[in-house]
Amino acid sequence: MAVTPAESAIYGALLSDDAVAALFGDEAEIRAMLDAEAALAAAQAERGMIPPDAAARIATALAGTRIAPGSLAAGTASAGVPVGPLVAAAREAVGGEAAGWLHFGATSQDIVDTALVLRLRGALDILDARLAALVELLGARADEHRATVMTARTRWQQATPTTFGLRIAGWMTPLAAHRIRLAELRPRLLCVQLGGASGNMAAMGENGVAVMEAMAAKLGLAAPTLPWHTARETLAELASWLSLVTGSLGKMGRDMTLLAQNEVAEARGGGGGGSSTMPHKANPVVAEMLVALARQNAGLVSAMHHALVAEHERSGEAWTVEWLTLPQMAVATAVALRHAGAIAETLTADPAAMRANIEAADGMLLAEAAVFALARHMPREAAQALVAAACRDAAAEGLHLRDELCRRSDAPVDWDAVFEPANYTGAADALVDRALAAARATLP
Repeated sequence: MAVTPAESAIYGALLSDDAVAALFGDEAEIRAMLDAEAALAAAQAERGMIPPDAAARIATALAGTRIAPGSLAAGTASAGVPVGPLVAAAREAVGGEAAGWLHFGATSQDIVDTALVLRLRGALDILDARLAALVELLGARADEHRATVMTARTRWQQATPTTFGLRIAGWMTPLAAHRIRLAELRPRLLCVQLGGASGNMAAMGENGVAVMEAMAAKLGLAAPTLPWHTARETLAELASWLSLVTGSLGKMGRDMTLLAQNEVAEARGGGGGGSSTMPHKANPVVAEMLVALARQNAGLVSAMHHALVAEHERSGEAWTVEWLTLPQMAVATAVALRHAGAIAETLTADPAAMRANIEAADGMLLAEAAVFALARHMPREAAQALVAAACRDAAAEGLHLRDELCRRSDAPVDWDAVFEPANYTGAADALVDRALAAARATLP
């Protein structure tokens, strides 16, 4: 097994995602750092800080420069950051007097953080697109199963009838809300970093703020109020968002593992994995991964909150914690969304099994309905006591609750109507409509 299973050739297909993982790879980071350096030079040339022809030469040279990741290893191990050796290699590529203007007035953290934000932008685009597709898929499934009656379960116990459509809508609605949260987060997160040695742009003098704004514009980023060398709350906010997404998907996965149990057998999705020794098994592997990835991110998010505690104007310790944590969380979220999409695409329900599980409860799921039916003919407290006693005796004697209530009460109640599960799903249909309307409002 690799240091992290997501990096393993064996486990990668299960626990990683090529598209998002590539954005955190060495080559993508190097490219983003070079782009940041080129944008810095162009912004400084606009303010007359460096010669325009030097900025043009830097842009041309860096666009075609490829730096081998391994060539930065020794310098990174020594300095704790790759920018020093990267700038040396970039200056060699630029050559001449223009090389001296590269990285003018910036600090290593400016380049690394800006490069991170550039790559996060691509990652968020992928995650948002997958979220939108998943919301749309689950919406279709919720609509399809709005009248599919099943057992609601609270605290692991059978409760009352509900619909599978409402259950699916319950998976979908938080995911739609996460798209709204992401849209709100983007402008706070996707900001250029430029503060210079100590966060006050001293080397750029009065041009500092203007250069920061111009650099941001060239990269398609926002300009922050202040450099954020030690103000990492938006990265922590992103980590929290990632954990929220995988947590919501984990809820869906947990429900699917329970619904797919042989004793329940009410729904399946995502395919099943076989056992090495038991040919009859179809393990809910994809659903299990949603639970595991949710728990991983729930653990990792605390590390990102620890990284908020930074000393003075720069913290190598807190910064490194982010490197160790955030890429794992982003990749976990990407693969979780992919797995959830597979479940939604292949989701099937077994209405006959759902009905059989309801019938096997001998009417107990309609005990609350019986209380309210009797309460039209007697005080509610008396109805509650009567039904509670009937539940105890019916369970002890193996009787259907309806038969026991008929024996105990001569109230003019239509017991057949009371004990029809479809008659006691309340506002489920209207709630599905509300959920679908809210979700559609978040879609492109």
